[in-house]
Amino acid sequence: MPARNHNQWSEAPSLKTGEWVDSRIYSEQEIFEEENEKIFKHVWVPVCHESELPKPYDFRTASIGREPIIICRGPDNEVRAFLNVCPHRGMLIERRPSGSFLEGQPSGNPKRITCMFHAWQFDMKGNCVYVAREKEGYQDRLCKENVGLRRLRCEVKFGGFVWVNLDDNPAQSLEEWCGKPFECLRKTLDAEPLEVFHYHKAIVDTNYKLWHDTNSEFYHDFMHYHNRVTGFNDAYFARKNEAFDNGHVVVGTFEVNYENYEGFESRAELSFPYLPPNQWYMIDLFPGFNFNLRGSALRCDIVTPLGPDKVMIEFRGLGLKKDTPEERMTRINHHNSIWGPFGRNLHEDLIGVAGQGATMRPGTEPRNILHGRHENETIHDEIGMRHYYDVWGRWMNRTPSEPDKPYTATAVAAE
Repeated sequence: MPARNHNQWSEAPSLKTGEWVDSRIYSEQEIFEEENEKIFKHVWVPVCHESELPKPYDFRTASIGREPIIICRGPDNEVRAFLNVCPHRGMLIERRPSGSFLEGQPSGNPKRITCMFHAWQFDMKGNCVYVAREKEGYQDRLCKENVGLRRLRCEVKFGGFVWVNLDDNPAQSLEEWCGKPFECLRKTLDAEPLEVFHYHKAIVDTNYKLWHDTNSEFYHDFMHYHNRVTGFNDAYFARKNEAFDNGHVVVGTFEVNYENYEGFESRAELSFPYLPPNQWYMIDLFPGFNFNLRGSALRCDIVTPLGPDKVMIEFRGLGLKKDTPEERMTRINHHNSIWGPFGRNLHEDLIGVAGQGATMRPGTEPRNILHGRHENETIHDEIGMRHYYDVWGRWMNRTPSEPDKPYTATAVAAE
């Protein structure tokens, strides 16, 4: 059959509804804005790990749905989250990505979160404890007790990750939201305190959903020489893609043969607790967070969408807090030998998502992106994407294959 003309190229594929999506969901600014409002401002987001706040008064800053947030550990050892916004004039309070409030800053006192604009100060519970010239300016019309920071729902769970939700009344608790997908690793992640040994962030020119796709589908493993050499066997192809409520997917484990790759060695000696040697688990959480455990190192990706074709990804590598220096160095070497010193997934994955980003920039013509492979829900079955986009459609009230139309359930989603 000859190459297709424009009409042939654009027509709906001969697949069931739900087995493809319209590329406009990756390229349209309006859809991107809706995602921030309808999804990211209402779901639980793993913003960091508790080991990055080891001492009282330590903090980190981040953002969710364009809202700046600050996470800090109080003198009572509790981790809390607030909007990083002063209630006085809406000033961004803390600009540093991380640090400590224990020592005083040029514009603030020790043990205080201080807005440099007018020197208003807050404690680690978000209470306003000082308003400059309070009585002179406000008399009895306003007092510091009424102008605390905006607190956010915050929990530490699933191996010490810090989860934040911008919604005061989320539809589901954190446990209800993603507890079941974590069951496969809960005992392992909670057995010993974990610690971040690698942190890196990067801005990638692609849509955040395309990055999530490359962690959720394994049909593209043919382009990974490392995975072909160490993993293509009967056990690999039998791995299950298990779909959970809320758009989450778990990829089942199998034993990776690292020693088959020249210069590599088995990772059995430093396997995470309660796991057989050299196992590989992956948990993909809607709308774009990934927990990837390869025997001796856990990697976590957290996405912050910046635009239809731009996403900031924070990559963390974690080991056991009790590691000896020698064990830690081995974990770091294992982490870097798979994901590189910058932690950005396998190198070919970046080529893939950047190539998709280049063809689906804002203004490009709509095209069909296929998710129609069925292989009994095993590793090359694209069930993960079909499940994800059906849930995406419900949150957005858009049909993924026809985003101008309201959401309708598909036969594929009901399977």
